[in-house]
Amino acid sequence: MATLIHPTAVIHPGAELHPTVKVQPYAVVGANVKVGADTVIGSHVVLDGWTEIGERNQIFPGAAIGLASQDKKYDGTESLVKIGNDNHIREYVTINCATYADEMTLIGNGNLLMAYTHVAHNCVIENNVIITNAVSLGGDVHIESEARIGGMSGVHQGVRIGRLAMVGGMSRITRDVPPYMLVEGHTSRVRSLNVVGLKRAGLMDIEEGKVFQSLKQAFRLLYRSDLTLSEATEKLEQLVNNDYLQHLYQFLKLSKQAGRRGSTPGAKTDETEE
Repeated sequence: MATLIHPTAVIHPGAELHPTVKVQPYAVVGANVKVGADTVIGSHVVLDGWTEIGERNQIFPGAAIGLASQDKKYDGTESLVKIGNDNHIREYVTINCATYADEMTLIGNGNLLMAYTHVAHNCVIENNVIITNAVSLGGDVHIESEARIGGMSGVHQGVRIGRLAMVGGMSRITRDVPPYMLVEGHTSRVRSLNVVGLKRAGLMDIEEGKVFQSLKQAFRLLYRSDLTLSEATEKLEQLVNNDYLQHLYQFLKLSKQAGRRGSTPGAKTDETEE
């Protein structure tokens, strides 16, 4: 039986690799790294820092995971990168550790991070997210499950991107992206509901399409009425009759809180509106 670890790979004796982990040529694995069953570590991958990787992940050549935060406040303290199961991390992806002790950069399950994606310190990527080639996430970005980020987009630090949202390619994202919406542009705007994503997620079939119709009504209120976004958000509370609308309403309320960057406006909304 052929060895699962190529002889040119450099594995620190303190690293914890499940016996089924495969390590390809010239990979480097540091002392505080843990890797779960059936994960494949591609050639020239670097895993370092305090990094925990779950099962059945595919890490492609050249990826660098767990290296020091690029935040200048980082002082080398123990902070984590934690990655779940069944993720595909493509060529030359970079995932940095968190800035402060006992914090983490967190990636869930079933995500696809395409080539040259950068995930900065303290980011959270939930489950079944697709991030296309050459996307850059600033620190503390939070991406909810099933969101899609188009290639070469830049996401400002501290931004939250909602569930089943779609960000068009080469967009500049400086404010929160509401769930279920399609956002695109430089400067970005909410253009429409993410209809394709909602169809693929089966929302058209829930309660005979009533959930989708309720989201269409919410979109018209928020982005096609004469109300400001703040006024429309307050009225949205009166329409909430399912979990999807509740999530949208709570997301928009959170975006208005002190310290947040606010929500991405609609195409008809003035850029300076809060």
